[in-house]
Amino acid sequence: MLDQQYQDHIAELHQKLEEAEAIVVGGAAGMSAAAGYNWYQTDEIFLNYFGKFADKYGIENIFYGFYYPFESREERWAYIATLIKFVYDAEPGQPYLDLEQLLQNKNYFILTTNQDTQFSKVFPEEKVSVIQGDWRYFQCSNRCHDQVYFNKELVDKMYQNMEETRIPTELIPTCPQCGHDMEPWVRSRIFLEGSSFRNELIKFQVYLTKNKYKKVLFLELGVGKMTPMFIKEPFWEMTFSLPGASYISINPIDAEVPKEIANKGLAINEDIARVLQDVMKKRKTNPMI
Repeated sequence: MLDQQYQDHIAELHQKLEEAEAIVVGGAAGMSAAAGYNWYQTDEIFLNYFGKFADKYGIENIFYGFYYPFESREERWAYIATLIKFVYDAEPGQPYLDLEQLLQNKNYFILTTNQDTQFSKVFPEEKVSVIQGDWRYFQCSNRCHDQVYFNKELVDKMYQNMEETRIPTELIPTCPQCGHDMEPWVRSRIFLEGSSFRNELIKFQVYLTKNKYKKVLFLELGVGKMTPMFIKEPFWEMTFSLPGASYISINPIDAEVPKEIANKGLAINEDIARVLQDVMKKRKTNPMI
C-alpha cells in the first residue's frame, strides 16, 4: 500500500471513530494474531506451552491440537487443560489495549467469535458478546441440561496433576447430572446453544435496537473467510440497510468491501496492531473537536 494512501486511510478511520454515535466492533482470530496469539502457527508461545505435545504427537498449532485424535481421554484432557491454562495466563495483547483507549468514553459494543477471552479481559462483560463460546466454561458433552460451568478450579487441578501428557482418570471432569464427560463450551458439533448462548445474542440485539438509527460505525477487526456468517456478512447487510451506517474492515489479507456498500465502506489491508497504533498517534497529534 502506498504510504499516502495508508495515511489517508488512517485519517478516515480516525474521523469515523470520532464522528460515530455508536461503534460496533466485530473481532475475530486476526485480532488475537495481531496481539501475538496466533492459534494457527508454530511459534515460541506454542512451543512453551505445548512443546511436549508437539514432540510426542506432531501437533503443529493450538487449534489443530484441540481436534487431534488422542488415543485416550486422559491425554485429550491433558491437552485441553494446557490450552485453557494458556487462555487464563495470556496477558491482554497490545491491540486490545489500544482499542480500549480508542473506544474510551464512546458508545460501543463488541461482537466476537474469539473464545480466548482477550476482549473480556479488557472490556466490561456487558459490552462483549461471545457468540462462539468461551474457554473458561464447560458444558455437558451430552447437552443433558442447560448450564455452563466456570472451570478455573478444575483446570488448575488438572494442570497441576498432569504427568507428561496425561492427567489422572479421576480428574476428567464429568457432568454432575448424567455422568458424561464435560466439554469446553466452544463452537463444535455439540456446542450448547442454551440460555448462556442466547444471552450473548440478546446483549448484542438490545444494543443494536437502541442504536441502529444513529450514525453507526461497523468496525471489523481480523475477520477472515472461514466463518463469514457470524460477523462479516451481517456487518455488510446492516451497513447496506441502515441509513447512517458505515463499515471499516482491517485485516492484512481479508479486508474487503462489497460493491453494494462501496460508498459506505473502507478496507485497510494492513497489520491491525500497526493500524491501531497509528490511529492512536493521529488522535494525540490531531484531536478532533
